[in-house]
Amino acid sequence: MLKRILAISGRPGLYRLVNHGKNSLIVESLSDGKRFPVFNHEKVMSLGDIAIYTSDGGEAPLADVLEKLKEVEAGSAIDIKAVETAGGLREEIAKALPNFDDERVKNSDIKKLFSWYNCLISAGIEQFKDEEDAEEKTEEVSENSEDKTV
Repeated sequence: MLKRILAISGRPGLYRLVNHGKNSLIVESLSDGKRFPVFNHEKVMSLGDIAIYTSDGGEAPLADVLEKLKEVEAGSAIDIKAVETAGGLREEIAKALPNFDDERVKNSDIKKLFSWYNCLISAGIEQFKDEEDAEEKTEEVSENSEDKTV
């Protein structure tokens, strides 16, 4: 699901990939539904390709972090300003990802994560993992458990 959701550098909000044009992508804003082209010179990132550094030297995929945030927040939006004024950005993300790398993850990264989460929730997107990915993981687990029982 997150593979088709894009963040565009220099533009606020998130965008859904609609189609490919000649030398451009056609995107639709999640907030107001307006469509427009994004050209090759603009920096575009798929949310499916983003991960957060963890203290064990690895990375946690954004989809997993968003799922955990949804569980912690009970599916409601995060009041970023209230969390920020209380000085609890790091405390708030630690509820969803306790092993995030405190040195490499900046406050601005956490605020961006929370704003993306709020944008996705307000757009009605509540499933952050692809069903295909979940099915593949389930198949891998069942195959591994069969191998271990033999």
